[in-house]
Amino acid sequence: MSKIKVNDESQEVTFPLTVTGLIKLNNVLQPDMVSVQLNGEFLERQDFETTELKEGDEIDFLYFMGGGC
Repeated sequence: MSKIKVNDESQEVTFPLTVTGLIKLNNVLQPDMVSVQLNGEFLERQDFETTELKEGDEIDFLYFMGGGC
């Protein structure tokens, strides 16, 4: 098992693991609406399938909300 950080919480995972796999593993709600930051850099949605994670990576799942009057 390897450790990564997901939304500031330590998580043990097994590699190989892509960003798409991590989204599924974490049961992310509305995966088509989530933005992902990997080590402080935003990823393009088309790269989720091919971006492989490694030991010590820090991933944030972000949702941008709109609204107002």
